[in-house]
Order: sequence, then C-alpha cells, then structure tokens
Amino acid sequence: MEDANKKSRREFIDQSLKLGLMGVVAGTLTSKIAEASAQEVKLVKVLTQDGNVVEVDYNTIKNVVSHHAGHQKDYNVREGFLGRKFVMVIDLALCKNALKCTESCNKEHNITSHNSWLKVYKMQNNKNTSPYWQPILCQHCDQPACVTVCPVDATFKRRDGIVLIDNERCIGCRFCMAACPYSVRVFNWGEPAQPKLDEGYSYTPDHGGLPSQVGTVDKCDFCPHAIGRGELPHCVTACPQGVFYFGDFYEDTVTNGSETVQLSKLLKDKAGFRLLETLGTEPSVYYLPPVNRLVDFEDADYTFEQVQFTSTPNTQNK
Repeated sequence: MEDANKKSRREFIDQSLKLGLMGVVAGTLTSKIAEASAQEVKLVKVLTQDGNVVEVDYNTIKNVVSHHAGHQKDYNVREGFLGRKFVMVIDLALCKNALKCTESCNKEHNITSHNSWLKVYKMQNNKNTSPYWQPILCQHCDQPACVTVCPVDATFKRRDGIVLIDNERCIGCRFCMAACPYSVRVFNWGEPAQPKLDEGYSYTPDHGGLPSQVGTVDKCDFCPHAIGRGELPHCVTACPQGVFYFGDFYEDTVTNGSETVQLSKLLKDKAGFRLLETLGTEPSVYYLPPVNRLVDFEDADYTFEQVQFTSTPNTQNK
C-alpha cells in the first residue's frame, strides 16, 4: 500500500512538472509572438548618405561601435580615430563676435588670453562692402606645410585629419609658424601663467595646452580629448549662435549641436569655401559666406585679446 502511495505521488509530481514546463514554454512562445508582432510594425525614419529620408524596420538597425578613444583599443595618439576624417564648417552669417568660443577654448586648454588659439577678426573687403566677423583657427590641412618643415617630427598629421603638436618634442625653432599661411600658431615666449596641474598628470599631445611649455608652439587641436568622450569640440558647444559645425567627411554629416545637416549639400547650397584655396594646403575647415545674416553687424565691445583665463581647467587624463 505504501509503495502504491509513493508511486502515485511520483506520478503526480511528474505530471505537475510537465504541466509547469509546458506553461513556461507556452508563455515564452506567446511573449515571443507578441514581441515579433510589435517588431513588425516598428518603423523609424533615417537619413541616408545621399540626403534622402527613408523608413526602415527598427529591428534591422545594428549599433555600430563608435570610434571614440574610450572604445577603440588600438587608439594611438599619432594615428587618431580609425576610419574618421574630421571637418569643420563656420557660418560667417551667424557670427556676432560673442567670443564664447574663445573663452571656452582658453578655459579647456588652460590658455592665457594673448595666446588664444581661436581668434575672431573684423573683416571688410573694402570701404564699400559690409563688414563681418570671421573666426580663425588651425585649418587642419590635408597637405600641411607645418608638418613638412618640422625637423623633429613634433608637428604631425593623423589619419583622421587632425594636425597636432607634441610639445615634448618641440625645440622652438618656429619653422612651422613661418610655414603656416594662416598665422594660427602661437609661441610661448615666457613661462605660461597657468595653474599647477594635479600631481601624477601625464602629458598627451591630444589635449594641448595641458601644460603649455615655455619655448614651444601651441595651436588649435580640434579637441580630440572631447571627441574621445563622444562630445563636440568646445568652440562648437559654447557658441550661442550655432556658428560652428563639426563632423565626419566620410559620413558627409556635420552638426552644431542643435542641427545636423548633410555636409556636401550644405557646402553646395551655401557656396562654401576654404581659405587660400590656391595654395594647395587642402584645409579641413570650410566657411559659409556672410549673406542673409540673422544678426546685424555690431562693432565689438571687446576683442579676443581681452578674453581672460579665469578658471582652473579639468586636469584629469582623458
């Protein structure tokens, strides 16, 4: 009798487990079917490289691993971000000399005002034409004369188009300054008046100005340390007018933080140009003419020479 009871209990337990397992499987299948049904109707709009907007199934979109320094294991400061070609577009019709770009650049790179890397000049072709403001910074040329003349390989061009200076190699000969047709490099004649960096901070050329060194050359670096964090250069994010667009030439896309546009279409529609095109330096910075201005031209209350460095920079290694 006892054996019969044990057998009955075992059969009951077996049947219960089977029913439970069938319930789990059925529930899972029901969930998968419902999920698949929901996926079938989930369409999103995306912008293609040729500028067309198309609808695609959201579930067919794959996340592409970013080329940021934080994700790219083989990132090398002299090679740059693989598969990228960085470009900048500056809309002269929007600039009103707010100088927030210069202030932000100076703060982030620990630069004193007289050595600003980004300068805004009042331009006027002749007395009969209207004046406008023009930001000038390193053009990050594809054929950089500065790299060619450097005798110690301190100035170098990366595969992603960014031109940098290794201050630990720089001997202060200033050949690069003489070769640059854009006059965008500065020389540290004296000991830079900079706050003391944190103990243990190690220098890297892709975060220029930390620290600047007496007897060496500095210039705009396109903020690779910010790009490595998935951010835009500091001049782009600081500008209240959306003057600066930054992006990837290969992706044919640039953004000013609030608006993302197709690079080739922008340059074509607004007659984009580059400075001193006939020299063959192939700059990575494009300008849009100062037409159809959204703001009236006003003379400056103060200039980039008066922009003061007031804050201690972020000195953490990126």
